[in-house]
Amino acid sequence: MMGIPQATYRFQLRAEFGFDDAAAVVPYLASLGISHAYLSPILQAAPGSTHGYDVVDHSRLSEPMGGRSAFDRLSDRLAGHRMGAIADVVPNHVAVPTPESLNKALWSVLRLGPGSEYADWFDVDWGSGNQPLLMAVLGQRIGKVLADGELSVDGDVLRYYDHEYPLRPGTEGLPLEELVTEQWYRLAHWRVADEELNYRRFFDVDTLAAVRQETQEVFDATHQLLLALLHEGKLNGFRIDHPDGLADPRGYLRRLAERTGGAWVVVEKILEGDEQLPGDWPCAGTTGYDALLRVGGLFVDPAGAAPLAALHSELTGAPADFGPVVEEAKREIVQHGQYAEVHRLVELLARICQDDVRLRDHTRRAFHEVVVELLVHFEVYRAYVVPGEEPSPTAVAALQRAAEKARANLDEDRQATLDVVLHLLLGRETSTYDEQARAELIVRFQQTCGPVMAKGVEDTAFYRWLRLSSLNEVGGDPEHFGVTPEEFHAYASRLNQHWPKTMTTLSTHDTKRSEDVRARLGVLSEQPAAWSEAVREWRRLSEDHRSPLLDGTTEYLVWQTLFGTWSDGPLAEDRLQGYVLKAIREAKRHTSWTTPDDEYEQTVAAFVTAVLHDDTVLDAVRRFADEQTGYVRAATLGQKLVQLTMPGVPDVYQGTELVDLSLVDPDNRRPVDYQQRVERLRRLDTGDKPEDLSDEKLLVTSRALRIRRQYPDAFAGSYTPLPTSNGHAVAFARGDAVITVATRLPAALQRLGGWGDSMVVLPTGQWKNVLTGREVGSGSARIDDLLTDLPVALLVRS
Repeated sequence: MMGIPQATYRFQLRAEFGFDDAAAVVPYLASLGISHAYLSPILQAAPGSTHGYDVVDHSRLSEPMGGRSAFDRLSDRLAGHRMGAIADVVPNHVAVPTPESLNKALWSVLRLGPGSEYADWFDVDWGSGNQPLLMAVLGQRIGKVLADGELSVDGDVLRYYDHEYPLRPGTEGLPLEELVTEQWYRLAHWRVADEELNYRRFFDVDTLAAVRQETQEVFDATHQLLLALLHEGKLNGFRIDHPDGLADPRGYLRRLAERTGGAWVVVEKILEGDEQLPGDWPCAGTTGYDALLRVGGLFVDPAGAAPLAALHSELTGAPADFGPVVEEAKREIVQHGQYAEVHRLVELLARICQDDVRLRDHTRRAFHEVVVELLVHFEVYRAYVVPGEEPSPTAVAALQRAAEKARANLDEDRQATLDVVLHLLLGRETSTYDEQARAELIVRFQQTCGPVMAKGVEDTAFYRWLRLSSLNEVGGDPEHFGVTPEEFHAYASRLNQHWPKTMTTLSTHDTKRSEDVRARLGVLSEQPAAWSEAVREWRRLSEDHRSPLLDGTTEYLVWQTLFGTWSDGPLAEDRLQGYVLKAIREAKRHTSWTTPDDEYEQTVAAFVTAVLHDDTVLDAVRRFADEQTGYVRAATLGQKLVQLTMPGVPDVYQGTELVDLSLVDPDNRRPVDYQQRVERLRRLDTGDKPEDLSDEKLLVTSRALRIRRQYPDAFAGSYTPLPTSNGHAVAFARGDAVITVATRLPAALQRLGGWGDSMVVLPTGQWKNVLTGREVGSGSARIDDLLTDLPVALLVRS
């Protein structure tokens, strides 16, 4: 099935669930209403990869997933059901493993240095004296490694445990210490990387080396197989991973559009606040984090913001505002995890200015202070300034906002340096230094902004400030507390006008919590008093389990997570322990991945274990959770139906057609029980009534997806908000054939006495609720008549 998808279903492929396993599920997906399987990266990845984003060979399909023959069987199965496939593309980086058989290009560069035919593939700063490529893989400093005999030579290979490195021609017979020094790479202690790494990487991951897609050779080599599969009809489009890491995202997308003939392409672009996707990008839109924020926000009550903030401060001592937490976290990332990248920017600035008599009195130290402040105060992932072009007003505004905030932290002399740097970053400062260096500065600064945002906000601040943790989501904003129907309608209308084929989503492998965990937590915004009382009771009952070392933020995260993942009982202990350990290491307050604090980690683990084995505590949690059942039901079904019927191409993350209470990766990559889903859908299709919330979610998902397939013109047509007399309902029409009605904030609605005489205005005609089979007339309809059996309704013309 060629063309634009109606709906995608995202598989997490790996050795344990390969192409043949996905093929076995295709008939179920067809019955569900899916048009395209959305495949996580399918190319050959590093040995043992659990996700595929660490590609080592772009010329082969993943052997652990079954290789080309299995992929062809999957393609044939999809074609047999008139379905297609979308593939995840990773253009920004490759894995760093050796030996040669795994990564021919990198092996050649390590062996031959700048003289390698692949030297231009990688973004390496060789320096003026051909400095070696830093390989920070050693468990201790190089002197100790040599003294302990941990390095050995085997023919033309240098070995360090499981690592292999090629020897530079002519160096095989040298004494070991001299041989190590004479290579085109420098083996170093892993801690050296953050300060002296001289190749661009993915965020702060040393084992993912960035490649230069701006060169035709790299683009051709890394896309040849994927493009061939597309032109053979075995793929129908692409999801582009991390385009902000590329030197020229727009140029890359233009080249891709030209080579694909304009295939459906969406980009993993995180939009901050009211930021818009650049209108000159030739793509269908984003992968949907912007939609996730708005859809989820519909089911969060703004009235809960202040009381939950008070509780948060009481329990954690955290500041009332998120801003200071973000600034602190970003400053830490800039000064530590991104130090090497900052240093490279500073050296580039110094080189540009030292040959210009007007600019040479600005010092390296001044440049360092200015670059740090700009990165800390930059509010979006990237400003799209293209060297040689006049920057867009949006890009200028983004840089100027950062500069104005940075100015407040700089003295008068440094502010003069700031002005120079700002002009250079906007391409407006003429300099006697070569144009190539000025262009590199513009690009490299933008490539550094994204990692600072991602690591500082998503992977640090989001784990430190937990007023309502469901808002701490990729592309989200913890201070954007709730979305009104009017705000949602305005957003959806803009999508329908400008990006009608963008992807929408509620869960991905990158989300911190699944859609259903977020829905559960969202109901707390409707009843902050009840939640505050419950948490205080749980804390009182667990007082004997709480060590003085336990941080208030960590404890509050445990309570929110315990409730958010509750399903007839607590989450399995190994899953909760794994999540909390990751959370406290990401927070970097008391422990981290690079400097773990065993005492603190054991303190936290002991608290979690004690809580999960205390029946008194669990009974109290159960009582509170049981009281939320109806509210959770409305939020779970409401956000799913809205996402599946709003403008855009909805993506269903594997397994989330049932209630899925997953946490951050790797928890959200667990195997999916498809046989259970097949059986549940069969029962619903033969007329059985839903037995639980998972059945109801499957009913809503399957009926909405089938309606999309049945009425493609409606979903390619207009988006019309429908008037309601009650703000607890959100309603809209697609084209002239489909209507969505969903309950929002049911706890607050209940306090107001229910729907009463509340009405929704339906377009002229006769309508049928496909979720219940009930007929509905046109004109004003009582909302409680529409939502008698379920808190949502999906109407089609009868």
